[in-house]
Amino acid sequence: MAAPAQGEDSDDGMDEFMESFKTKKYKNAFNEGNWEEEFDKVPMFMKTAPEEIDPLKHPDLACIQSIIHDDDRTPEEQARNYKDEGNEYFKEKNFKKAVVSYTEGLKKNCVDLELSAILYTNRAAAHFHLGNIRSALNDATAAKKLKPDHIKAILRGAQCCIELHHYSEALQWCDEGLRLLPIDKNLQELRAKADKQKREAERDARKAKVKAKKEQNEKDALLAAIKERGIKLLKPEASQHKGSDSEDDDGDGGSSRALADLELDGISSQEATGAHVYMDEQGVLYWPVLFLYPEHEQTDFISAFCENSSFIDHLAVMFGEELPPWDTERKYRPQNLQLFFEDHEKGNLYQVDLEKPLLSVLQNQRCTVKAGTPSFIVLVSGSPFCKQFLSGKKVKRLKF
Repeated sequence: MAAPAQGEDSDDGMDEFMESFKTKKYKNAFNEGNWEEEFDKVPMFMKTAPEEIDPLKHPDLACIQSIIHDDDRTPEEQARNYKDEGNEYFKEKNFKKAVVSYTEGLKKNCVDLELSAILYTNRAAAHFHLGNIRSALNDATAAKKLKPDHIKAILRGAQCCIELHHYSEALQWCDEGLRLLPIDKNLQELRAKADKQKREAERDARKAKVKAKKEQNEKDALLAAIKERGIKLLKPEASQHKGSDSEDDDGDGGSSRALADLELDGISSQEATGAHVYMDEQGVLYWPVLFLYPEHEQTDFISAFCENSSFIDHLAVMFGEELPPWDTERKYRPQNLQLFFEDHEKGNLYQVDLEKPLLSVLQNQRCTVKAGTPSFIVLVSGSPFCKQFLSGKKVKRLKF
């Protein structure tokens, strides 16, 4: 089929308007709050029509009814009227009503394939400006099927594919059009855009793949390092499961536990900071650590606690010359503090030697790391609250 001349006005004056409209953004699309109300204003979707139709008050309804009930007109004439009506709505940027008019024209099932192709192409344009890109692509495809050399349908199809990031399909649409009109500037520009964005998308995909592989390798190495150290991770959902209160020797590890295998969910911190355990180039682990102060309902969060650092190193900084404002009695001095972790299985408390490094505590058989964040309870030794808090609890001292 021969290609139409480049200046052919097959869409009744829509070409010039579409060119001038490219830089204008439509701001009156449907939304969840108004679509029913807006549809009810469209004659073809009205739930109830006015008893008497005043052409001045309801020009759209009067116009459509006059067309529908004009039995003397052929389907082609009625479809053409709907097309013209849709074009007027389009020029007014009323794309919702334009879609309705073009749809009614298509319902006439006229035998004029070119007219039907134009209706599909114009409806594709209206859908496109409403943001209904997939519907626009379907209409452009239908138009091209009826009229394979319809350049505007091919242009619209290519635009839709670019918007949907289907760059290979966009190139196919452009190549079809360029076989018909090799010097068409719009098709050439669209093809160049699709080719550029396709290459950029492929480049980004390659980068993402390399990055994901690198991150996975780092996570695998991190999990292997944790496993090698014998540190046990506790899944968050299993953290409240506790067994009997029968005593075990420290370091026993013979009882069954709801421990996570070394998986990523076991090292992902649930703290709002998003901090998580990481390993430096020398293979040293740094953990996010949470200190709990139950007497004052306060917490401290250390985002990177080196496994080789002792607890007293951090406490000396946290409670040095400047004490926290909530310590009104000024009693949280490093030398006055006791540190404990809870055995999540049995509920026992284990007192930690402040001079010991974090790693030696995490490697203890009774210590488990919940949600990637070791946590410790800090109390003031011999204080009334400390005695009350520890009363009724089994407290043990770690053996190293």
